[in-house]
Amino acid sequence: MKLKIYGVLLILCIQGVFAQDRITGEAFATRSVVLGQNGMVATSHPLATQIGLQILKDGGNAIDAAIAANAALGLMEPTGCGVGGDLFAIVWDPKTQKLYGLNASGRSPMDLSLEYFKQNDMSKIPSHGPLPVSVPGAVDGWFELHNRFGSKPMTDILAPAISYAEKGFPLTELIAWYLQRSVPFYESKGFPNIADTYKVQNGGQLPMEGQIYKNPYLAETYRKIAAGGRDAFYKGEIAQVIGEFIQQQGGFLSAEDLAAHKSEWVEPVSVNYRGYDVWELPPNGQGIAALQMLQILEGYDFSQIEFGSEEHLHLFTEAKKLAFEDRAKYYADMDFFDVPVEQLLSDAYAEERRAQIGQRAGTYNAGEISAGETIYMTVADKDGTMISLIQSNYRGMGSGMVPPKLGFMLQDRGELFSLVPGQANTFEPGKRPFHTIIPAFITKDGKPYVSFGVMGGDFQPMGHTQIVMNLIDFGMNIQEAGDAPRWDHTGGASPMGATTTNTGTIRTESGIPYSTIRGLMDRGHRIGAARGVYGGYQAILWDDENKVYHGASESRKDGQAAGY
Repeated sequence: MKLKIYGVLLILCIQGVFAQDRITGEAFATRSVVLGQNGMVATSHPLATQIGLQILKDGGNAIDAAIAANAALGLMEPTGCGVGGDLFAIVWDPKTQKLYGLNASGRSPMDLSLEYFKQNDMSKIPSHGPLPVSVPGAVDGWFELHNRFGSKPMTDILAPAISYAEKGFPLTELIAWYLQRSVPFYESKGFPNIADTYKVQNGGQLPMEGQIYKNPYLAETYRKIAAGGRDAFYKGEIAQVIGEFIQQQGGFLSAEDLAAHKSEWVEPVSVNYRGYDVWELPPNGQGIAALQMLQILEGYDFSQIEFGSEEHLHLFTEAKKLAFEDRAKYYADMDFFDVPVEQLLSDAYAEERRAQIGQRAGTYNAGEISAGETIYMTVADKDGTMISLIQSNYRGMGSGMVPPKLGFMLQDRGELFSLVPGQANTFEPGKRPFHTIIPAFITKDGKPYVSFGVMGGDFQPMGHTQIVMNLIDFGMNIQEAGDAPRWDHTGGASPMGATTTNTGTIRTESGIPYSTIRGLMDRGHRIGAARGVYGGYQAILWDDENKVYHGASESRKDGQAAGY
């Protein structure tokens, strides 16, 4: 009798890893896939999703809806994104039957030099303050997307976000949690305009979960952008305010830097993983790290390897280490450094790197070749246009630099430059820093299949690889692929100049079984735990046979996928 009781208790403990007993699908899935025939929007905030969906219903296309939702997220999730940050996107255009990539990341100030950091005895660029501020590229990204693919007037597109900024909206659980921790941190640094922007506009107190949050300053900024276009941000009063403020704080970004900014349309790059073409953008982002990992992992038969097993996590981690060593050495702004993308993604190079993986945790060097927080969203419309879009301020809310009366914080992407002379990602004036945010897309047989992304800094290539494997190797549906337990690996070389000193640490979510953790320890891996580092996922899958969109938004964020 005692053995039976112990057995029941053991089963209950195992089931306790998951929060529900689903009738269908994987036990770890939080809900069913969302289905729709005419359009789908998946973002990290339900109100932003509803804005995007309404734009679609009112006759707008996926690009219009994406811009509208992104503008709303800049208001509703100031802890991770906004017009003070950068943007990247991949667009599937049904008219031309091809993918288009947009790099809307900003460049470093022209008046700042590597010598400045040397003279001030700095070995790295600070994470906060005026020095890590680079030109914010998001607004120009909106207008590049809109000019090429949009349909509705920008005044209509930005109207919902303007209305919410003026009238207010209730803070969600996760964003309230981040705000309550972030705003006091920036205040403790003595940065100006923090209280005025985030507290004074809300009656003098930072709202809690369920309380109404307003930002009339941002409403006015959006109104000027809607009426005056991208030049209202980069060449008008807004640019002057930003430039004067940063230089008053001892920084170097100027109105002239903003006026000179331009986004770049780029060709997405891909590898074929077991019959599916997985697409990322080329550097200065880190997207090709996911492609390098997939190239290495394709050499193993995962039909014989269980999801979440010791073998799965070991091979994944070693592939990640190899790819990230190359990331540290080769990834940079391709206007300044000839990144050997073709060689890095070649089958021969993947085979060479794969051969270095053994049965135990290893350390690696880059191959020898001649040559806190983010938002992700995706939208698809009735005509087949799909957009994979990611946008961020980098470290949570950003640099702490809030220009007066504009309603947003500037990014701190400049921290991601190296100050070691002669490296690919070494700081130079007018250069785009190494970037962590990456959108992704999957096609099959030349047709769109999945638009997806996973937020989370350095984790993103790991997250992308895990999603692709969950879908293709382990047969999960698009919701299960995002809800499945995750893990990451820290340590190793970085594009900011750090070098590899040990095998690093694998950090796992609670859904990874202890038998896996124990087996990894036996292989020489160090194991740790963390929370909030495993990103946030949104995705849309196109079922070409039934002509139906499948949408997913995972439970690690406050998000929602909705279609019609």
